[in-house]
Amino acid sequence: MALSLAAGASFEALGADYEAARWDPIHFKPAIEKASDEQCLSCHKEILDRPTREVSPAGFKASDGAAWYQTLDTYQGAQDDFHRRHLSSDYAKQVMDLKCNTCHQGNDPREETPAVEAQNAGFAMRKSVDPEKNCLMCHGQFPYQNMVGLEGPWHEVRENFDNPEAPNGCLSCHGEGGFRSVRHQVNFLKADAIEAVAKQKSDTCFGCHGGRSWYRISYPYPRHAWPGMDPAQPDWAKDRPTESDARYLAGMKKK
Repeated sequence: MALSLAAGASFEALGADYEAARWDPIHFKPAIEKASDEQCLSCHKEILDRPTREVSPAGFKASDGAAWYQTLDTYQGAQDDFHRRHLSSDYAKQVMDLKCNTCHQGNDPREETPAVEAQNAGFAMRKSVDPEKNCLMCHGQFPYQNMVGLEGPWHEVRENFDNPEAPNGCLSCHGEGGFRSVRHQVNFLKADAIEAVAKQKSDTCFGCHGGRSWYRISYPYPRHAWPGMDPAQPDWAKDRPTESDARYLAGMKKK
């Protein structure tokens, strides 16, 4: 009989060894799709508990440099762990509603790569996360060439839009009655909170859609229809989806 964490107990409490835990149904679909953070963290709590290094293996002190995510005013404090920044930090709690299985959808150990060199041969790395379906959804860059009225990258032209009366220059075009005013309607974000904070400073928007973009790769965001949207699609928007993936809409109330 397979062990299960359905009741929220840890594998240690069940007396399970590593191999039994590895093959537990909670690590596979469909069980992982309904796994709670409590179940995941009953075994993986070190993800949120382990401290960050004060000094790198090469001897560089964290206090002597700034990580890329510290360069915007949407982040406060010292360098911190990746998972804490996305799950338990003050900012994460304010604007995000990420769960462990938002990114981790499980994998079949029989399909894992037998060696690092084989990862490009159709095998998956253990607990792999697809950056195109996860990371880039929030951290994909939106090329300025696709934006009407922008003559250069945002960090170069932002001063032309920001002013004391309207501190978020992004909303000069993307505010009510503007372009792409229907956004963030997915179950891992707090859309209303994001919109409220965005009115105060443009780094709320630029933080994800530019300042923290991964590898400067453009992500083909779903093009949700907004009031007054021009039915004619520009070339760059052709063939884009008009809705987010179904699993990111689960539990959402349509507006």
